Amino acid sequence: MSEALWSSDFRFEGRRVTVKKTGAEVQIDRETLKGFGRWLAWYAPVRLKALANDLNPTAPSVWFAPDRPRPWYLVWAAAAWSGVRIARSPSEADAAFYFDDVTHGRPPTPQVARRLNFECLDVSKSKVAQVFESVFGYPLALDPRAETGLVVEKSEANGVHDGQIVCCPRAAIPSRVYQRLIDNIQDGEAVDLRTPFVGGRPVLTFIKRRPMGRRFDNFNSSVTLALPEDVFSREEIETLSAFARAMKLDWGGLDILRDANDGRIYVVDVNKTDMPPLALPWIDKLRATARLAAAFRELVVSDFDPDREAA
Repeated sequence: MSEALWSSDFRFEGRRVTVKKTGAEVQIDRETLKGFGRWLAWYAPVRLKALANDLNPTAPSVWFAPDRPRPWYLVWAAAAWSGVRIARSPSEADAAFYFDDVTHGRPPTPQVARRLNFECLDVSKSKVAQVFESVFGYPLALDPRAETGLVVEKSEANGVHDGQIVCCPRAAIPSRVYQRLIDNIQDGEAVDLRTPFVGGRPVLTFIKRRPMGRRFDNFNSSVTLALPEDVFSREEIETLSAFARAMKLDWGGLDILRDANDGRIYVVDVNKTDMPPLALPWIDKLRATARLAAAFRELVVSDFDPDREAA
């Protein structure tokens, strides 16, 4: 799909925008326009670096299917910054990347030997909770009929941001999941440790903070950049890596919460088509892009790298 047709991804109705692929809705207001301006300020230098990298005819290339990532996705920025070209067909690609912004996927028939995310087909909340419990050894999901007190109810679908706190016991609603209410509140704000994983290892962590009353919204009052080892213990990193491998996730972001009561971490969401947090300062956006780009190129080229061979 051509980048010139970005508007085809959206449906505009008055002051509301709907993402056609996922059904997610965004209200056009001052906050949204400010976020768009922040995105443009990040996009411009990444695009310039991509244009310079396009001059290298020996650069490795990746075929994305069924969709090509738009510039607002992190993997597009990582490819652009690292010099990895987006192939127009599988015949000219060194690797294939299954890219589809859906909860349950059905990848196309792979035509390239090196395949990324082709086995990560289910990122529903129940799947994430099931894999989480099997890897970490303690549960996230709950039976609302057997619980007493406050729990989180949310949609099975990815990227909906419709979580709410409800009181149990109560009957389960179809297509909704029920999870432990994690106390990730610090100084009146909810803290989310969004951590991108590449090749089964964490690359960096976005420490996202939002008002307690908007803890489930896709809104951050501030975002800071950190290294995973500054946020998680060595044992936690190893277990998180095992979780990513169990999810068959070659590239994607994990939403991780740390409970203030028991100190444990919980993976509450897996996003294989993640985007940069807009509230992150501009210079940190570029630093994060550079780190992700290096990890992505290493993931793609592995034994293949003409530049390294020529050197």
